[in-house]
Amino acid sequence: MKLFQWLCATIVCFGFLSANAQKVTVTGKIADKTSKQPLEYATVTFVKPGDTKPVAGGITDSKGEYSIEVNSGTYDIKFEFISFKGFELKNQAISKNIRLQNVELAEDAQLLNEVVVRADRTTVEIKLDKKVYNVGQDLMVKGGTVSDVLDNIPSVSVDQDGTISLRGNENVRILIDGKPSNAINITEALRIIPADAIDKVEVVTNPSARYDSEGGGGLLNIILKKGKNQGINGTFIGTVGDPDNYGLSGNLNFKTDKINVFTTTGYNYRLNPGNSLTDTRYLDDNDVTTGYINERRNNDRLNKGYNSNFGFDYYIDKSLTWTNAINLRRNSNENPEIVKYFNYDENHDFTGVDTRFNDQRGKSENFEYSTTIVKDFKKEGHKLTINGAFSINNDNDFSDINDGDETTKNIQEQNRNVIQADYVLPLGKNSQFEAGFKGEYNRLLTDYFVGILDPVSQTYISDSRYSNKLEYKEKVNALYMQYGSKINKFSYLLGLRWEDSNIDVNQLFTQDFNNKRYNNFFPSAFLTYELGDESNISLSYSRRISRPRGRLINPFSNYSSNINIFRGNPDLNPAFSDAFDIGYLKRWKKLTFSTSMYLNHTKDSFQFIRTESGDFAQVSEGSPLTPVILTTPVNLGDEYRFGFEFTFNYNPFKWWKLNSNFNFFRNQTVGEYSYTTSGGELVVEDLDNTAYSWSTRLTSKVTLPYKIDWQTNFNYNAPQKNAQGESRGIPSMNLGFSKDFLKDKATLALNVQDVFNSRKRINETYLPGVLESYSEMQWRVRQITLSLTYRFNKAKTDRDRDRNQQRNNNDGGGNDDFPG
Repeated sequence: MKLFQWLCATIVCFGFLSANAQKVTVTGKIADKTSKQPLEYATVTFVKPGDTKPVAGGITDSKGEYSIEVNSGTYDIKFEFISFKGFELKNQAISKNIRLQNVELAEDAQLLNEVVVRADRTTVEIKLDKKVYNVGQDLMVKGGTVSDVLDNIPSVSVDQDGTISLRGNENVRILIDGKPSNAINITEALRIIPADAIDKVEVVTNPSARYDSEGGGGLLNIILKKGKNQGINGTFIGTVGDPDNYGLSGNLNFKTDKINVFTTTGYNYRLNPGNSLTDTRYLDDNDVTTGYINERRNNDRLNKGYNSNFGFDYYIDKSLTWTNAINLRRNSNENPEIVKYFNYDENHDFTGVDTRFNDQRGKSENFEYSTTIVKDFKKEGHKLTINGAFSINNDNDFSDINDGDETTKNIQEQNRNVIQADYVLPLGKNSQFEAGFKGEYNRLLTDYFVGILDPVSQTYISDSRYSNKLEYKEKVNALYMQYGSKINKFSYLLGLRWEDSNIDVNQLFTQDFNNKRYNNFFPSAFLTYELGDESNISLSYSRRISRPRGRLINPFSNYSSNINIFRGNPDLNPAFSDAFDIGYLKRWKKLTFSTSMYLNHTKDSFQFIRTESGDFAQVSEGSPLTPVILTTPVNLGDEYRFGFEFTFNYNPFKWWKLNSNFNFFRNQTVGEYSYTTSGGELVVEDLDNTAYSWSTRLTSKVTLPYKIDWQTNFNYNAPQKNAQGESRGIPSMNLGFSKDFLKDKATLALNVQDVFNSRKRINETYLPGVLESYSEMQWRVRQITLSLTYRFNKAKTDRDRDRNQQRNNNDGGGNDDFPG
């Protein structure tokens, strides 16, 4: 439908360029009468009174604005948008450049219930400052989770641990509906939320001052679906898969002129078998082999999760909207894990095998209430938004090791409260001022216990090396302002954000209290120049911060292996980044191309290092003592990340769509790290390192005969060296098929994640005088999923854009596009 509208508007416009009458420009705006949000791709048509043949026309942009050249004269002007009632201005005398009154269109409820043929949205919307990926038609994620969605988005990758990176940078801020996630463990939360709840994902590589300064690598904003159609409508989705994957979810919506009630509820049962191996050769101070241990690990992660969101919009009057929503997530998990250690002497002669069984289980509960008030003033674009979000979260994990010889408990409680106000004031025709405040207050209490069974008393005695109670309190208050304007073909957006951070990291068992208080300014600047109607060039800068949280600062967070330990560093300092980006965007009839070159300079960057901890452990009773190898994060000097990427969206034929992304980067770290070995020797490691890597992604969507959709995704992350070794390249491919039936009210979809079972993180590590190791880790094996979707009283996809932006204010109250 969009392509048809574009073609109609183009033909109409070009058909009258040769007219000799005086040309004038007519501008204006079209919006949704109920939500007051702009309508993109609405059509404007000029006809002579008494005639039906159009003489000029055009469509609206993302702000609902149109600008159309016509010959001076008298016209009937028609305003139309699919599924909305049209509006017409009769006998309008146009003799000079003029801006018409704003037009508000009302939804046609009868037409909405009849329409079943979709106006398929572009999968990728490329803008200068961000890319918007509409995931509603992505066959790869049917029956999956948010993690699956993110892993199918160009520039974004999700590794086998669930760690998210953007352009190869893991310092990424994750937002849900413009707000930080209320989950304690964001990685696990994204594996619980079903993919069917997501409308689109915004990828912002260089955010402006209105966004949180958090995230040196940029941010991802996950926007959830909300109902918008008049009356009662909804969607139900059922899934089944192998390994065991069962789910049922539904979203319902009821809308009138005064209220919009919406809910999304789902239950999922997912089994995710995984495995890993680590082959280690131990060395003495002279790099002579002292022995070998080959570790093999198999686990069956089982997650049973319930997710529900319920809320309503109350349209108090034409200028005031109040939104309230409650979100509840409950999840239980089991992870029985068998770890085998195959021992060899210095000559690689087999000496025995030891087995360690971890019976892990856990549950989590997350509750959030959010409220938003949006006030639109008389002047177009003049708006005040006030919102708050208040959440309580509990995550509890337990494990019994070797039939109860040891036990672990990890009890986490979090309270997060966010209040925010954003004000937008248009100044003149092409300028805009924005200002706002945000306060984010977070308290996380982690009680971690490792107990050893006393054979006499049959009680567990705390292992003081690992047990700890950690309190993390964070208070961040922020003020921002920014001003943007457009002068002819040149646009600029200048902003400044100030944040005051007050952070406490308290180890309650050891009475070690650490407060870090700092405040910083975060400037941003965006410049763009229109080279033509379909091409732009931009230059941007922003300053960012990465605050250490969660497992990065927890002194101990994992005991699944007692000889390979991960330990957080509570004394980590925040890392600051300066980000520069030069971008170019060009649109053709069937192709949209964007490219950018970027440079990030980070001070006190986080790096993971592996060292000898100084401790020794027995794999099992009677086995020899083995050095415990510690992995921990440190602030390692400076990091320089330089790269370029390009993205294209190409539709060679009506039945074939292609989009691809390529990213190449150079990463240089400068720093050294010192530690003391178990023998008391001080070791100073020079960790200066320069690494080159690249990644590419190609997505093809083809419409086969009988209207069967076929989608293929191919991904490749190239090898990358680090100061202590190298990570191998990772290829993977996903497939998806879907077919509509019952007059397009139902869809049957089949997808295969990781067709060749090749998604494995492979690392080689070398620590002189300590060890040499090779490891493979596969978080989840190949997954096959079949899903059935049924819709009632709505089209296959929402035809209109997300016009209810007051519920997802992009972490601020403004518009990401440049003024004008």
